[in-house]
Parts: sequence; C-alpha cells; structure tokens
Amino acid sequence: MRDFATSDDPRVQHQLDRLAALSLPQGRFGLDTIRAMLTRLGDPQRHLPPTFHVAGTNGKGSTCAYLRAMMEAEGLTVHSATKPHLVRYNERIRVAGELISDAALAEVLAEVLDASEDLAPSFFEVTTAATFLAFARASADACIIEVGLGGRFDATNVLDHPAACGIASLGIDHEGFLLRPEEGTPADPLSRIAFEKAGIARGGAPLVTQAYPVRAAGEVARAAAKAKAPLIMRGEQWWAEAGETIAYRDAHGRLALPLPALVGAHQADNAALAVAMLRHQKSVHVSVDAMARGIRAARWPARLQVLAAGPLTALAPGRQVWLDGGHNPDAGLAIARHFAGKPPVHLIIGMLANKDPAAIVAPLEGHLLSLSVVPAPGHDAHAPADFAAHSSLPVRAFGSVAEALAALPAIHDGKGGDVLIAGSLYLAGEVLRLNEEFPD
Repeated sequence: MRDFATSDDPRVQHQLDRLAALSLPQGRFGLDTIRAMLTRLGDPQRHLPPTFHVAGTNGKGSTCAYLRAMMEAEGLTVHSATKPHLVRYNERIRVAGELISDAALAEVLAEVLDASEDLAPSFFEVTTAATFLAFARASADACIIEVGLGGRFDATNVLDHPAACGIASLGIDHEGFLLRPEEGTPADPLSRIAFEKAGIARGGAPLVTQAYPVRAAGEVARAAAKAKAPLIMRGEQWWAEAGETIAYRDAHGRLALPLPALVGAHQADNAALAVAMLRHQKSVHVSVDAMARGIRAARWPARLQVLAAGPLTALAPGRQVWLDGGHNPDAGLAIARHFAGKPPVHLIIGMLANKDPAAIVAPLEGHLLSLSVVPAPGHDAHAPADFAAHSSLPVRAFGSVAEALAALPAIHDGKGGDVLIAGSLYLAGEVLRLNEEFPD
C-alpha cells in the first residue's frame, strides 16, 4: 500500500518495510496502545512547545498550513505534523520548518518500532510516536498537529494541554470507522462525525470551530462543556465573510485580511479558522500583519493545484492541468464551486473503492467535457461502471493518468478544455511524483 511509501535511503526504507509489515488492528479502538508506547519513550508529547491540534473532515490540512505560514511570518520556528504524505513519508514530519531528514527519520522510526514491537502498534500509532519524539528533541516556538482520522480515538489525541484546538468543516467520510455502531453515540451521521471530531477538546484549551448544522453544533458544544474547554464557534464568538477581503471580527475587534493565494472559496474559511485559533489563545503572539502575510504565503499541495510544466503535463500541451485529492461529497462541492462559471473541463478520476463514486462526478455534472477513469495506485479502486451511474457522459478507462492525458481530444482554435485530476490523495501523490513536483 502506498501509505507506507518508499525511500531512496536504505536506512529509511528498512524502517518503512517494518511499518508495512505491521498488521492492521481489527476491532481495537482507544488510546491505550499509543499511551503505552509513549510511556516507554519518555512521554515526548509532554515536552512539546505550545501545540495547536486541528481536526475536521475537510480543510484541516489547509488550516494547519495557514497556522504555520502565519507563525513563520511572525518569525517563529514551527514544528508541523500533517497527513497523509503525497510522495515521501518525510512530508508527515516537519521539524523546525524543514522536512525531517532521512537520517533523523530512520532513527526515530527505528527507536519507536524497537520499543513497541510487542504492543502490535498500528502504522498511525508508530507515525505519531515518531513525530512526537522528533519534535521533543528539537527546539521550536510552536507545534501544529493535524488529526488523522476522527479525533476521539486518533493516535494524536494524547495531548494534555494544547494551546488551542480547532475543528474545520464537517462532512461524511470514513464511514466504516467513524460511523461504526457504538452504544451512547449519536445516531444522526453528521452528529456522530461531530461527536468524534470534538473528542479532541481539552480542559482550558479554547476549542475553535466553524459553524455547523444545529444537531452537529450541539454535539460539539456538549463535548466542549464536558471537557471544560472554552467554545469559540463561528457565528457565535467569531465571524468572517469573504469578498474582496476576508472581513473578520470577534470580541477583540475587526480585521480586513487578504484573500488566500490558495485556490477555492473554501480557503478563505480555512484561513479565517486559523486566524480565530491564533486570536483566542495566549501561548504565542502573532501580529495582524503576520497573519495577513501568512494567508498569502500559505501553500498546500494537491488542493486545486495547477500543475507546473513537467513530464506529465507535457502530455497535455496548451492546457492547464488541475490536481485535487478530494474524495468525499464536501470536497466535490468545493471543486464544483471553483469551476462554476468557468469553461468545462476534462475529468480524470481515480477513487478508492470504499468512497462514494458520486462524490466528485455528480457535483460536476454538466460541466465536464469527458470522463476518464484510472486506477488509484496500490489500492482497490472504483471501476468505470461505478461512475457511469452518476454521469451522462460516456466513461473511458485507462491504465494510467499518462494514458488518459495522451488520449485527450486535440485542441482546435485554442479551445480544448483544461483538465482536472481528482478523486484520491494516493492518485494525487502519484501525479506529483510523475510530474516531478515534490512537496517540500
């Protein structure tokens, strides 16, 4: 599976092979294993600089990117842990602003795997422990931790005293894990998602959130109250509207901030959430000017990214090639909003078999010139027929993105349609690798 990645460094590859050999714990939920692992390693999570913990269905990675860019614009040194990686496993662990070196990565992975082998840890538990270990050993002013899956039982949810917790947008995703039957949990799907994400709430740490439908918002409020975490919810304690600028306000005052350089109307929402998190904590100081510069400087690959000139885009001369790793209905709606009012595009899609095949295709109905289906590297993927049920276009199957790009119809009179590649972050990582655009 591509989750485990490959490395040109034999020391790292040896540890990645050990990771790949771990069995996936079936039916094991909870934080007991990660806590036991961290205890053996000296509890590195208790020796981190002020930490910002971010959950959500969509937008949490972008929110982390804005937080990092804003704090770095202030001159602060920042550790950052985001997921998944797209090309190299090193992308998951950014130490003091730089991707972890191969030597340091091999060292911390080996240390964690050696210390926890008898505990039968998961990939995510090993990754989290290695991340905390790397961060605890290097000096920084702040630390950003992105939640992997859910929140309540995510391996990162062992932080006792974060500076602030944030929850980005909520939507239905990872149903097999987040909506599994459990007594005492909400029956309504979105409310259950909210319940799981809000499990990161911690006493004394502000829980800063977007606005949600009433029942989901109620679950977040209950979780905050139970944890004794101050709740800072959009529409209640902070507000933001995007026009020519982001008009932001809260009890501390009003701000006029620039729109993000990242593409998509939803990025203004993610940037505003990062601003709200910074303005409602007391551990680090970030000026309004640094916030503004950070909003413009933030970059986040495979989110409505226009690919640069490279080996892959050379197969589609004269066209812009867009890349988005979105794979759930909310992501599909965000993509559709971006392309609304623009010329139709050719869609090349590869999606894991456990995802909704309508998620990306249905919102783009009527706005596509062609629909091509490719595999999702290393994973079981939807067949062309799965997408055909949700589109009026004929569906063509190709063995790779390169084949699909090469088969696009010729451009006539400068018109032929741009290209969108979407449906999976695994596919997005493969595209970036083939186009030689490696996240740094």
